[in-house]
Amino acid sequence: QVQLVESGGGLVQAGGSLGLSCAASGRTFNTYPMGWFRQAPGKEREVVAGILWSGSSTYYADSVKGRFTASRDGARNTLYLQMNNLKPEDTALYYCAAATRRLSPSDSSWQRSSEYDYWGQGTQVTVSS
Repeated sequence: QVQLVESGGGLVQAGGSLGLSCAASGRTFNTYPMGWFRQAPGKEREVVAGILWSGSSTYYADSVKGRFTASRDGARNTLYLQMNNLKPEDTALYYCAAATRRLSPSDSSWQRSSEYDYWGQGTQVTVSS
């Protein structure tokens, strides 16, 4: 049984930092796409970052470029998201997700939640102003 379990969310002041982790079990995703998504109240789920291959190909939503860094540890089957210079608009429930087929960086597939097959339960990030 595949499980993705996020951790590391919390409350932080604007300008602060948080690190999220997503531990995968039941299957190895080292060579498959994994991503971070978030959903704020009343808004649609949106992509934050995607790692499409073994870790060297990482893509970000424009809203987080330069502030967030996604990475993964293949040996630990774990995905990470380091979030710096957080803003109140980053407040959301953050999810990690894993796909079981290749996603291309040349189209928008890596940004679509429907392309991912497994999801964690989410971890709340709240940024106060």
